[in-house]
Amino acid sequence: MDKKLLDILVCPVTKGKLDHRGDELWSVAGGLAYPVRDSIPVLLETEARTLSLEEIETLKAERK
Repeated sequence: MDKKLLDILVCPVTKGKLDHRGDELWSVAGGLAYPVRDSIPVLLETEARTLSLEEIETLKAERK
C-alpha cells in the first residue's frame, strides 16, 4: 500500500492511526482490522473484524 495514502487514512471509528498488516489495516485504538480488497481499503465498521488481544499487544510492542 502506498505510504502517502496510509499516512492520510484513519480509522473511521476512532480517527486514529492505521497500520498495514498483510491484507488488512489495523486500528489498535478501535480493536478492528479493516480489509484491503484489490488494493482498496474497505473502511466500513461492518466489514471489519475484531482484533484479538494478542494481535493488539503485538502491535503495541512493535510501536515501542
